[in-house]
Amino acid sequence: MTTPLVKDRTYRSPMALVGGVLLLAIIGWLGIDALIRGHGRTPWLALAMMILLVPLVIAFTLRPAVFAGEDRLRIRNPFRMITLPWGEIAALRSGFSNEVVAGSGAKYQLWAIPVSLRGRKRAARRTARSEADAQRGRTAAAGPQSAGVGGGFRAARSTDGAAGPVRAEGDQIMDELRQLLEDRAGAESARGEVTVRWAYEVAAPAVAGAVLLVILLAVG
Repeated sequence: MTTPLVKDRTYRSPMALVGGVLLLAIIGWLGIDALIRGHGRTPWLALAMMILLVPLVIAFTLRPAVFAGEDRLRIRNPFRMITLPWGEIAALRSGFSNEVVAGSGAKYQLWAIPVSLRGRKRAARRTARSEADAQRGRTAAAGPQSAGVGGGFRAARSTDGAAGPVRAEGDQIMDELRQLLEDRAGAESARGEVTVRWAYEVAAPAVAGAVLLVILLAVG
């Protein structure tokens, strides 16, 4: 059996997973309580809301994921699964959102790899501190203490800490994907067609819940 050149990687948002579980717990708690203790139309309204909200919460929090394999990139977004062979990807872009651009010009957002402006600012501050520490270490090493043990130790430690700029987690992941794209785009096995499959198993229950809710509200 041939060993894969690239180990499959899965990327998901930990914060989205935690938030999704908490939201589902709250919806389940309130909904089941309304079903058991509610009177009149309340249980039916609670049921309709649960049928509507649970698929949506799952779609936007638990479902999104990015799977990077040897030959293709698979993107599982809230309502679609997009499969792109590496050879059909034109670019991976980062701005206010992370997205992949196919050779045809079509763009697909990476829901599982959100852009964190706060994370970028925090990484920039850490980089600035590391560079400042390194500069202080170089200054100390060039001074009278350069022949001593203490100054030399501080300089070496600061230089190690400033080995490179600190990157936000999402930007690090995009760098990994760009490296995979560069390594695998020319491979013969990384050719093929871009496929998009709609997640009807998620959309259908949400639509059913919305229809039921509208009917209940219309009937009064």
